[in-house]
Amino acid sequence: MLWLKALHLIFMVTWFAGLFYLPRLFVYHAMSDDAISIERFKVMERKLYFGIMTPGMIATLVFGIWMLVDYAWAAYAHSGWLHAKLALLAFLVVYHCFCGVWLSDFKHDRNQRSHVYYRWMNEVPVLFLLAIVILAVVKPF
Repeated sequence: MLWLKALHLIFMVTWFAGLFYLPRLFVYHAMSDDAISIERFKVMERKLYFGIMTPGMIATLVFGIWMLVDYAWAAYAHSGWLHAKLALLAFLVVYHCFCGVWLSDFKHDRNQRSHVYYRWMNEVPVLFLLAIVILAVVKPF
């Protein structure tokens, strides 16, 4: 079971690294006006999203569900913290999908948002990380 937890945490860190960095790339991309920089950001964003973030998300979910099925659900099925954590996780997956939509907008040169918008969106994963880790470690309710 500790191997599952270790792998879950490793891939969670990988996923969050991408969730922290991709919106930052969007900030710089939205501020760029030369073709070379714009094309470079497109490559970086695509590789980060499809090469690191999405595999990290999938592995996080696989190992998390595996732990949930193996022991957590039986032990914590009626615990509010687990339901709250799973709800936050669902919203985090939605945020990940929004990152994919923004990626597509940049890819097709149809971004309409400013760098300030992406600066704010860059803070969203921090809130998720704080809440999810506190729920999983402290189990407040």
